[in-house]
Amino acid sequence: MANAAHDINDIKRRMAGASTALKGELSGLRTGRASTALLDPVMVDAYGSQMPLVQCASVTIPEPRMISVNVWDRSLVKAVEKAIVDSNLGLSPATEGQTIRLRIPELNTERRKELVKLAHKYAEAARVAVRHVRRDAIDVLKKLEKDHSKDDIERFTAEIQKATDAGIAEVDHMLSLKEKEILTV
Repeated sequence: MANAAHDINDIKRRMAGASTALKGELSGLRTGRASTALLDPVMVDAYGSQMPLVQCASVTIPEPRMISVNVWDRSLVKAVEKAIVDSNLGLSPATEGQTIRLRIPELNTERRKELVKLAHKYAEAARVAVRHVRRDAIDVLKKLEKDHSKDDIERFTAEIQKATDAGIAEVDHMLSLKEKEILTV
């Protein structure tokens, strides 16, 4: 199987994409600590189009429970403020000139449990994505059966399963870390 090594690397790369997507989703979950990633999904109506907040302001963390947004163009301050409120992140902007301060409120027990459930949902979607890559790879392998020996097919199937197990273990590890972060803040 001359192209097996290339294929397994492509399969691993596609499986790693699920972990990358999960990492992005988990970073958006508010854990009671300030994080610039919290504002990544915020889109601002600026200059007649939607643009990410980070393209019209600098975002910093001056304190563990505070996010500071310094809007570069004074005319966009109200638009940035509105985008933050409309983002449903539960943040209340306090504006001073071109600086918007966002205090991160404490999480109550009920909200922590909701966040853990959401993290589990994101992780399950990532596991499903990894399994889909495995299924697609096995389907391709079945089409190649007639061209290769049974031993080659079994070896490649084992490599695919090993990559799948590693991908799912990575997802589980990321979930475990996020769960611990949410519950121990």
